[in-house]
Amino acid sequence: MRIGAGILLAALLLFGLPAAAFELAGNAVQGGMMIGRTAPGTPVTVDGKPVRVSPDGMFVFGFGRDHGESVILTVGNRVETIDVARRDYEIQRIDGLPPKMVTPPEDVLARIRRENAEIARVRALDTDASHFGQDWIWPSVGTVTGVFGSQRVLNGEPRRPHFGIDIAAPAGSDVVAPTDGVVRMAEADLYFTGGTVMLDHGHGVTSVYSHLSKVSVEVGRSVRQGEKIGEVGSTGRSTGAHLDWRVNWFTERLDPGLLAGPMPETR
Repeated sequence: MRIGAGILLAALLLFGLPAAAFELAGNAVQGGMMIGRTAPGTPVTVDGKPVRVSPDGMFVFGFGRDHGESVILTVGNRVETIDVARRDYEIQRIDGLPPKMVTPPEDVLARIRRENAEIARVRALDTDASHFGQDWIWPSVGTVTGVFGSQRVLNGEPRRPHFGIDIAAPAGSDVVAPTDGVVRMAEADLYFTGGTVMLDHGHGVTSVYSHLSKVSVEVGRSVRQGEKIGEVGSTGRSTGAHLDWRVNWFTERLDPGLLAGPMPETR
């Protein structure tokens, strides 16, 4: 069976498994996340790779910025092809950055590699929490100045795409957890992202909050949705006060805007 791409897949009941088989909902589009439920203990794979299934039967997977046109989802003895909708991305030009932040000097490359390795370690975590299944909220309220997937041109030089959402807000304003989670990184000064917090929401879903002027949590602490984790700033590679918010499913970069919905006017 083939499931067409779309913004929301209705509950899909697959019969022939031990208890009414599974429900699947989410965004079948590049940058989207899908959440499923099946009978506890049912094995699930995505493109042949096993994914964690919680004791109550919940599982999750996502599609990166440049994901291909489909994935193969296997739940128990049923195999489905899910079509993934393509997106068109903007080109964003940012000028006025210090040259060392566009092309880092040789003497900081070792530091950058160490920091990137720690970020990759956190993104590889596969814990048993299922906080990703909550309704997400925005971690900061402000003007969206950078969107997911946009091709970045820094000081006139093409660079990697932007994998998050930039929210311009007053320096010092609160940044809160969009869902429950566990703090896995709390750094005051990373080279590119400055003050940085990473939260683990379970099953490989992590979120990142960058350029913070203040980090208000420590590694290992559990936080609840809406709890303060830091303050908006302009640390690292930044030209003004804003929050860079990112969400990942392991190595796949997801669009936070698809999770949180429209930006609220007030907290």
